[in-house]
Amino acid sequence: MRVPKEGLIDLHVHLDGSLGFDLAQKLAASQGMEVISGEALRARMQVTENCRDLNDYLTKFDYPLSLMQTEEAVKTSVYELLKIQASQGLVYSEIRFAPQLHRQRGLTQRSVVAAAVGGLEKYRSETGAEGMAANLILCCMRGGDNRDENMETVSAAEEFFGRGVCGLDLAGAEALFPTGNFEDVFKLAGEKNIPFTIHAGEADGPESIWKALEFGAKRIGHGVRCLEDGELVRYLAENKIPLELCPTSNMNTKIFHHISEYPLLRLMAAGIRVTVNTDNMTVSGVTVREELQLMADTFGLEEQEIGQLLRNSADSAFLADADEKQRLKMKK
Repeated sequence: MRVPKEGLIDLHVHLDGSLGFDLAQKLAASQGMEVISGEALRARMQVTENCRDLNDYLTKFDYPLSLMQTEEAVKTSVYELLKIQASQGLVYSEIRFAPQLHRQRGLTQRSVVAAAVGGLEKYRSETGAEGMAANLILCCMRGGDNRDENMETVSAAEEFFGRGVCGLDLAGAEALFPTGNFEDVFKLAGEKNIPFTIHAGEADGPESIWKALEFGAKRIGHGVRCLEDGELVRYLAENKIPLELCPTSNMNTKIFHHISEYPLLRLMAAGIRVTVNTDNMTVSGVTVREELQLMADTFGLEEQEIGQLLRNSADSAFLADADEKQRLKMKK
């Protein structure tokens, strides 16, 4: 079947991993940086089939991040990504980024978040009620010496919560910096009643997911390795914990070596609330419609099953208003 062209949702998309090639050139030119083009630019920003693992995949963020170190660049990047997503038939998106990674040229985390919210507000002011709905998720980062920066990210999320920011995340090298190391960060998030998702069960196993759930995560980024633990699978299903699946990204990072191995049907059959997302539109070279079409073609999904995946995304959005979630379902 053909996936619909409208009514799509992306709950897991990184701003720095989704910077368009054209915008990258414009940002470089406007900041007096070297303008790279063609295959050289693609090599900086997009993986090939030779990508070895998640750590190799993460190197593709270095260049786009270097271009987003001013308030105007951050604002423009959010605004342009929203326009692209809307043109691709999305009705809702949650764009995530790590404010602490945009401070190379003197910005504070607060000013970074304010700039990103500015990009969101600019899009909303131009499109009004007819435009795509969207929010921002702020990523804390895995690392060994950035506790203060992560705490500052939580504070920024609290300040802008409900004014463009809808939640928090934990991203980065999961196998190198275990989820359990970040308990105090998410204890603070819980005290401030900020919902959060955590990248878990991607480069690390079920224990990473258990820790995220113990902290109070409302969703799990990726989470495909839950299948290594039957008790965890049952817990996720019984508690309706959504998984933010990103199939092509998981292929890129060699969690799976052939798309036929992807566990979508096993997860659905287990009763887990699964959603399909891009992760990084540019790094992985995908759109959310292409990801859904890949799943449909690979596993013979019918219209009802695609519709259920889209309803799962609407139900899993970090939106407090049930009516707003219902409106998203009506747009599919």
